[in-house]
Parts: sequence; C-alpha cells; structure tokens
Amino acid sequence: MDIIVMKGCGLDVHQATVVACIQRQGFDKIIRTFGTTTEELLDLKQLLKEQQITHVAMESTGVYWKPVYNILEDGAWEIVLANARHMKNVPGRKTDVQDCEWICKLLRTGFLKASFIPQEDIRLMRSYTRCQKNFQYNIQNEKNRVHKLLQECNIKLTQVLSDIFGLAGTRILNDLAAGITEPVELAKHMEADKRLLPKKQQAISCLNGRTTPHHQMMLRSMLGTICYYQKQIDTMNAEVSKLLGPYKQEYELLQSIPGVKEKAAGHIIAELSANMYVFPDEQHLSSWAGLSPGSNESAGKKRSSRMRNGNTHLRAILTECAWAATKTKDTYLRAKFYKLASRMGKKKALAAIAHKILISCYHILKYKIPFKELGGDYFTKGKEDTLLLHYQKKLQKLGYRVVLQPIEA
Repeated sequence: MDIIVMKGCGLDVHQATVVACIQRQGFDKIIRTFGTTTEELLDLKQLLKEQQITHVAMESTGVYWKPVYNILEDGAWEIVLANARHMKNVPGRKTDVQDCEWICKLLRTGFLKASFIPQEDIRLMRSYTRCQKNFQYNIQNEKNRVHKLLQECNIKLTQVLSDIFGLAGTRILNDLAAGITEPVELAKHMEADKRLLPKKQQAISCLNGRTTPHHQMMLRSMLGTICYYQKQIDTMNAEVSKLLGPYKQEYELLQSIPGVKEKAAGHIIAELSANMYVFPDEQHLSSWAGLSPGSNESAGKKRSSRMRNGNTHLRAILTECAWAATKTKDTYLRAKFYKLASRMGKKKALAAIAHKILISCYHILKYKIPFKELGGDYFTKGKEDTLLLHYQKKLQKLGYRVVLQPIEA
C-alpha cells in the first residue's frame, strides 16, 4: 500500500489512557502511553510538535475522544476522527498497542475518512439544544406523573379539559397543591375561558375527589420540578439566541420551509452548522443524517435497505417538522405526503418528507436562497384530463351515468 501521510500519529483512546503510535518516513516507530488528565495530554501535544506530526487519527469512542480533541484542536496538524466501523481490525490478538499501530497504518495509507466536527460555537449551540430537548422530555414525564396522581385522587379533570396544563388547568393544579380542595371553589377557574363556561357544572362533579396532604405534597413537588425545567429551558434559549447572531440570515431563510419555525431552525443550524461545503452533495448529507435508504447488495440480491441511525437528534427534529408540514394546507410537502402515504404508508411517507426538508435545508444553507413553494396542486397541474377520466370511471363502477359539463365562467 502506498504511503500518503509521511508524518502521522494514531491514538487509541480510553477513559484513563491514550496510547500513541507515531510513524515518520525513515524513522523508527514511537509508541507511548499517556494519561487523560490535562497535564498528560499537554505532554502528548508537546511530543507531536517535537516530531513535526501533520496528521492525527483517533476513534470516536463514546465521549472519551472529546478531552483529547479539545487539547489537540489548536495544533498545527489535521485531526481525523474516524468512525469505529471504518477501522475494524482482524479479530484475534488485540492489544492497545496493536490498535494504535493499526489506526496509524490506516491513516498513513489514506483509508480513513474524517467525521464531521463543526466549529466551536456550533458545538456549544448543539450542546444547549440537545440538553434543552432532554429537559423537555423530563417535563413531559413529570406531566404524566401529575396525570397519574390526579387519578389516585379521584379527580377526573381530563374529562373537562383537553390540556390540564392550560390557563384554567394550571390554576386548578396550583390551588390543589396549596390545599384548596372545595370543588365549587376550584371550578371558578373555568371562568377564565368563555369556552369552558358550559362545562363548569360538570367540572364541579369531576373535581370532587379525595386529596390527602400526601397528594398535595407530591403535586407541589411535581409542579416545582416542571417550573425548574422550564426556567432552565428559557435560560438555554437565551444562550442559543446569542450564538445564532452570526447566522441570522440562515436562521430566517430556514423558516421559509413549511413546518420549520424559530425553534426548529435553531436546532437545524446547531446540528448541521451553516457551512454545507463540508458535504460533497446533498446525498452525502442525507446519508450522514440517517435519512436515506441503506445499500446492501451481494451476489445480485438486494438485502435489507433500512435507514441507519445517523444523527438521531437531527432526524428527530426533521421528523417533527415533517409532521407540521403535512398539516400546512396548500403546500407541496403536504401533497407529496398524501401521494406517498397511499402507496407506502404514513410512517415511510413521513420519513420521505423529512428527507425532502433536509435536502431543502442543504440548498438553502449552501446557496443562501429561500424555499421555493411549488403549491398544493403541483401533482395535479396539467393532468386535468387524466383526473376527469379516473373519477368518471369510478362513478360508472358505482352505477352512475356521468355527463361532464364545464361550469361557465
């Protein structure tokens, strides 16, 4: 195999140790083991400088690569963070030394592809948005616990309120947590919304339960937890807004896509960054995100082509956007969804719409152009005669004689 990288280093990264293998053209191999504390990683960095290394490769093992990357990021070398699946060695006599030698060999022969690592401000934004998403899941879990607690108290608030955490529902829950259990007193909060006035008498019956001091304490704890997580989300939203300052143009352009609004646009920039030139084309991006079918063929037989995991955070937000796009009337994405759903089912059609939104994001971020809406009649435009014949045959099968007469203007 031809040597492409003359001065390379392979790192086998673990929680407590980093094994480095340095190979230079015409010099002996250097293998040393370092700890993962900041002082020892700085020693590793100094060694790389002394050996005039130009390329460093390591495996993306969990989160253990991040401390090493943070120390080596500002060095005068190119860091290749490779997928573990791309550097599997022959199973057998496996040691840390052999692993780092194998990584160095793959690096020098050019067999490793670098994973996408965005710049530091995007990484910070990504950290905020992902943590924010986890807090949102925690809030939903607490709300589910409140629902269960109300059933224990024999309070059937869900029979009169579709969302017990709306304006009237929140006031009722706060009063219950404060020890107010009189149904007539609690039902007065139904007057906060005129649409709920007809349900006031029903609410008195549904709020007549058995609330003990234990239940009130538990409810106060749950409501306090929800409030705490909401404050943390608001704090992170403020931080994300600051980091989005340099990307104001891209942030606004992404919102031209149906189903993509302020929150989703921020999450998309945090996961993708605004620089699309790191991806050769939109197909590479969709494969990286895990929104394209897999390719698995052997001996002329096509096997399972299910989508791989990819970036699960990006795929989740794009799927939410796809659901919102299918509810937006008179849009191309909604028409495309129903066209595909009749053939492949709603779940696969939704994944296809998420893929289309991702492709749109690629072109919007790369060329700085807004989304071009093709309209809800895109698939029927110019096919009026075919549609007339189709529906005419349908009515004839039902036993009707059809006479087509155009409506005068």
